[in-house]
Amino acid sequence: MKSGELRVPTVIAVTSADMALPAQDERTMPAVVLNDLDRRPLEHCLTELHTLTEQYGYVVVVCSEATPKSVVRRLYTLRSLLESDRIALFRPELPPLGMAVLARQLRQLASCDLSPGVLACAGRLLTHYIHAGAVLGSVARLDRVPVGLKAHAKSWVPGSQFAVLAHPEPQLVKLAPGATLKGPEFSTWMLVAKGQLQTDWVAGLAEAWGAHGLREAPLPAESAQWWGTGRMVEFCSHLADLSVLYQLVTSVRQSRCHWCGIDVIGDRCVFCCAGPPVYEPPAPRALEQRTPA
Repeated sequence: MKSGELRVPTVIAVTSADMALPAQDERTMPAVVLNDLDRRPLEHCLTELHTLTEQYGYVVVVCSEATPKSVVRRLYTLRSLLESDRIALFRPELPPLGMAVLARQLRQLASCDLSPGVLACAGRLLTHYIHAGAVLGSVARLDRVPVGLKAHAKSWVPGSQFAVLAHPEPQLVKLAPGATLKGPEFSTWMLVAKGQLQTDWVAGLAEAWGAHGLREAPLPAESAQWWGTGRMVEFCSHLADLSVLYQLVTSVRQSRCHWCGIDVIGDRCVFCCAGPPVYEPPAPRALEQRTPA
């Protein structure tokens, strides 16, 4: 490493190019795109991930719940074969555009003096400040947000549109004059990705939420599966300023993971919890107190 060169101990990876949003500022680190993990030979993927851990030290892979199961299985397989606790698979309950925004926020923070454990755990903290939703032409196949019978019935009416907020609190309203969604109580930017639906409603929502501005991005390929339709416009309200993100993360008390020893924030180490879910048997019932006969 050359003298004076910035060393980044953690790299943020995504599983498709459309999840790597353009840099927010000049310090935003590029994302590593792990393309076609389920299609390429296992040894090629293994070499790629091993090289990343050797080059950077730690790897945080951000992917949505709509990422193909074959890709997720391959990620767990690679981590297991490498026997590495320096690879984290991060999959919070955010729609694809929200996941892309979160990955970019972590890329912004990757240029700061944050330890790998703190940076990885910062993703869980930052999800609380993301408002992610969409305008849909139908909610007939939407299973990520509770949908009542009336909304299901109205979705079959030609021309019907619905505004849905999936995170942080599920909301659903049928578009009509005056219809709106409860938004953030702090200043944000709004990102919008247009699918096969024509609507200007999101611009009005950005104004109602007091957003600094509205920016556009390509619609992630996984969005149609996540929302159950391609007739949609996805949106995400988020914090964009690096100084604000950094202040949020560094204001949280840090502790040391009792298992792997790295510094973390929150109650769980993302690297130790990166493996596949493990079945935990129910706790034994307490014995009843009985008086001896």
